Order: sequence, then C-alpha cells, then structure tokens
Amino acid sequence: MFRFATARGVISGVSVWRSIQQKSRTPHSILQIQQMFHFRAFSVWMPSRLTSTNRIFSTRTVYWPASHFSHRESHGTSDRGNPMKGFSLRALTQAPKPALCLGLSGLIPFVSAPLLMAATQSFYPEVAYAQVVYGASIVSFLGGARWGFAIPSGSPAQPDWVNLTNSVVPSLLAWLALLCRDNITEGALVVIMGLGLSLHYDLTLLPGYSAWFKAMRTVLTLVATFSVVATLIIKKFCTAKKIRVISS
Repeated sequence: MFRFATARGVISGVSVWRSIQQKSRTPHSILQIQQMFHFRAFSVWMPSRLTSTNRIFSTRTVYWPASHFSHRESHGTSDRGNPMKGFSLRALTQAPKPALCLGLSGLIPFVSAPLLMAATQSFYPEVAYAQVVYGASIVSFLGGARWGFAIPSGSPAQPDWVNLTNSVVPSLLAWLALLCRDNITEGALVVIMGLGLSLHYDLTLLPGYSAWFKAMRTVLTLVATFSVVATLIIKKFCTAKKIRVISS
C-alpha cells in the first residue's frame, strides 16, 4: 500500500505489486505486464488524480526522451583530445635540418656562459647578465611564436582570449627578467620560469604543434634551463670578478 503525505491529509492507493499479481492470473499475463510497464525511454509512475483518501487512483506513464539524461561533452573538449598523445622524443629525428641546426645553435649563448666561468673558476656578473638577457629574448620569442601560430586561418590554435593571452605572458616575464639587472639571481629565476611556462603551453595547454617541434622544444628547454642553473651554482661557490677592459 502506498501512502503519500500532503497538506490535505494522507492519500492511499493500491500497491503496484498486488495489481501485477492479479494480472498474472489471467491469460496473456506476460503481455499485459509488459504493456503496463511499457516505456520508450524512462518512465515514472505518477498518480493522475488525488481526490479522496478512500478512492483507488489510477496511474499513468510520463515520458522523457533518453537524450535528456545523456551526458554529452561540450564542443571543443573532445576535439582536442589528449594533448600528450603521441608525444615522444624520437620524433626529433623527423625535424627539418634548418630548424634543428638553428635550434641547437641557439643553445651556444646558454652553454658558453657557465663553461667560461667554470673554466676560469670565477663568476663574472657581466657574462651572467648577458645570459639572462639572451634567455629573456628567447622567452619573448617563444611567446611570439605562439601568437603567430594562432593568427593564420585554419590554425588549430584559434586567436581567442586564452591563446593570445598565454602568448603575451612570456613577453611580460622576459621584461621582468631584464629589470633585474642588479640581482642576477632573480633575473635568472624569472628566465627559468618563463622557459618552463612556455614549454607547458606548447606541450599540454594548447596543442597544435608538430611532434618533432615538441620534442625539439623539450630538449632545448632542458639544456637552457640547466645552463642557467649552472650559472647560479657558479655564482654561489665561485668568487665574483669583473671582466678587465683593455684600453688602448
């Protein structure tokens, strides 16, 4: 027996199970039960008339389309897929020779600074600051590359607020690094932050670059970051000296 509490009182009705048992005693009971519980998508048994506490109320079926209960992903999320899918450093072998040669040669200013100071066992603030300036220019270049990648029509990276704003952030970090002329450590840390953030953008946040470019970006960023870290280590353990200027 069902009981429904309302403001007017308690409403009673015949249980569904008892009605099923009565139906099962007659011929074609299975067909009648199926007709009773027939539904197209999702059905809910609801009382059609609630007028009296002693009156047996009938039931009716309410229908909802199944699409109302299905969860569909928003447009754009499923199209992007997994950003890291198919990423491998082996794709570096597919890089065009001009891009690979220019990318590797761009590491020379990063690597030469700590090698020079390690060979002389001295820390030169001018050399360290030159490394920070070069790192800041590379960070700004990476942001501009993302901006330029979003501009052409048909590009996977659309020129929306998220993409273009993320392209501007590396340039702002590069500007902050250049302001830290009197504190090489802070400037170097800002450069490291800009390199890591740019790599995060290119690999995970807004995919679209080729696999070989992602692999090359990973290798170049790691070497550049370790070079800046090596400069900070030399600054901590070696004596600071100034570069002598030979005057004629």
